[in-house]
Amino acid sequence: MAVSRRFASLWRTSSVRLPLHTLCSVRTQSSVSGDLLPRTSLSSPPWCQQTSFVSAEEERSRHAAVVSTVNERIQRQDFGRLFAVVHFAARQWKVTNEDLILIENHIEAECGDRIYLEKVLLVGAEDFTLVGRPLLGKELVRVKATVLEKTESWPKVHMVFWKRHRFQRKKIIVQPQTVLRINSIELYPRLS
Repeated sequence: MAVSRRFASLWRTSSVRLPLHTLCSVRTQSSVSGDLLPRTSLSSPPWCQQTSFVSAEEERSRHAAVVSTVNERIQRQDFGRLFAVVHFAARQWKVTNEDLILIENHIEAECGDRIYLEKVLLVGAEDFTLVGRPLLGKELVRVKATVLEKTESWPKVHMVFWKRHRFQRKKIIVQPQTVLRINSIELYPRLS
């Protein structure tokens, strides 16, 4: 505290006063050449540069090439391990083969039943990703699962307490739970 007062008094008593912008813009000697700020998307936005537009014909040919290579990979089964983003029980789950999912409610299927998860938003592999708008078609991808267990969660205590009011409420919450195992993610070569 005393040091800052001493410097403040020194600043007030100095005869040479520089404007604040000249103090901030003083640059020390360094071996780094060029701008002080790194080149990022904020320092040089992309819309300042000239953009080259691709003709519709070239765009169609690029699209056809990508679709044909993805179809060939799917047909040869040369894509490695698949993953999928599935919408189920009001949530989105990223799943792959042999994954376990714990759902916070009961579904109508019994234990041991096999079900299809039909709302598939995205399927991906090592080299490509198929994104639905909003969903992928049922004829393109199929995610199979098995209901392993239907149980209830541990009791959770929900306590409300107001101090100095003699108010207490205690509620014990037990959620139904369902455990699913993802059996397989199958992809069929029907891209268009």
